[in-house]
Amino acid sequence: MGGIGKTTLAKLVYKDKRVKEHFDLQAWVCVSDEFDVLRVTKTLILEEVGLSTNADKNLNLLQFTLQDKLMGKKFLLVLDDEWYEDKAKCEVLSNPLKSGVQGSIVIVTTRNEGAASIMRTVPTHQLKKLGEENCWSLFAKHAFHDYNSNECTELEVIGRQNCEKV
Repeated sequence: MGGIGKTTLAKLVYKDKRVKEHFDLQAWVCVSDEFDVLRVTKTLILEEVGLSTNADKNLNLLQFTLQDKLMGKKFLLVLDDEWYEDKAKCEVLSNPLKSGVQGSIVIVTTRNEGAASIMRTVPTHQLKKLGEENCWSLFAKHAFHDYNSNECTELEVIGRQNCEKV
């Protein structure tokens, strides 16, 4: 389901100081739209880990360069909003990632169970919708700030109706 917080949760983990201290390299890649191994490897991953690609269009050379950069390092890679289900392309993308040391992590956010299962080495974690009361509590906290929602009963009714629809 869109808007449930997959990217937000991944960002919280990615930006956490304790997480940053745990890894030698971190990269965030928004995959979305059309999946192209060359584009993801070159434009996103290599640039995210601080390598210049010099407009190279040779996937093998780019993958060797990435493999060399990751060799012996513990890395965190987030592949955000992934949709592809092509196992062969996934294997090509993941080959250079195997040069990282044990403890390296790839987090994949997706709405597509098929896409998640291709990269999966551990069970997937499905985010669930908030319950109605938790949804209301979160909504009220942001909508009313320091005010008591009971002082605005008309607005509370509207807010609760919106929380029922979520």
